[in-house]
Amino acid sequence: MPLFDTHNTWAFVFGLMGNVISFAVFLSPVPTFYRVWKKKTTEGFQSLPYVVALFSATLWLYYATQKKDVFLLVTINSFGCFIETIYISIFLAFAPKKARMLTVKLLLLMNFGGFCLILLLCQFLAKGTTRAKIIGGICVGFSVCVFAAPLSIIRTVIKTRSVEYMPFSLSLTLTISAVVWLLYGLALKDIYVAFPNVIGFALGALQMILYVVYKYCKTPPHLGEKEVEAAKLPEVTLDMLKLGTVSSPDPIAAVRQTNKCTCGNDRGAEVEGKQSSSATAT
Repeated sequence: MPLFDTHNTWAFVFGLMGNVISFAVFLSPVPTFYRVWKKKTTEGFQSLPYVVALFSATLWLYYATQKKDVFLLVTINSFGCFIETIYISIFLAFAPKKARMLTVKLLLLMNFGGFCLILLLCQFLAKGTTRAKIIGGICVGFSVCVFAAPLSIIRTVIKTRSVEYMPFSLSLTLTISAVVWLLYGLALKDIYVAFPNVIGFALGALQMILYVVYKYCKTPPHLGEKEVEAAKLPEVTLDMLKLGTVSSPDPIAAVRQTNKCTCGNDRGAEVEGKQSSSATAT
């Protein structure tokens, strides 16, 4: 049996495009972890985006094993599992003890305990198409939660009237990724792949609209601590359809030095990494 099913031409084309785009998004945190490796410190970066991205990729990989002709879904999520494992390993190597212990707890709770529970229940209590539907439903529910993560950034943009924390290039890339995977799901007539990407597309389009609206707006001279903390969210930013942070180690100082919209600065790169880890997986 061929690895790639070319009988459904559109599914093959959109799946191949989705792999290329998602591959790039998965690699977006590489500068962050190069910095971590070079400085031997995580500088306060969070591991949650990468733990969530790993869990999301694992779920979709399990779903793909229950379906036929979805090899392109297997390839990208296999790569996602591989690269997110590397990110987490580097984080564990250089994170302070408290952050390291929290990461280990999250891995045990979500990626080991949670996934094993889902695996055992589905394998022993469901069969055939019923099992695929249950797993698909779980994937959709989790993907919706992941796609909802950028809402905190949207709130921050509206509140601060600044697009500093929402790079247009990333929003555009994730929106295109969501569209491509949506079309892939439609070509396969697979609602579990298509539906979460409808939400991803809607949120991506909203981010781009807000970018245009607030691009020339000035940031208020005094930005409170709550707004700064909000800007540091969301921590749960894929893959997935897609789950990096490349920024100034002092986010508060960086904000105080910036009184207008600056979309190419290091802080924007940090939020870019966090969004990407959560938005690429399907």
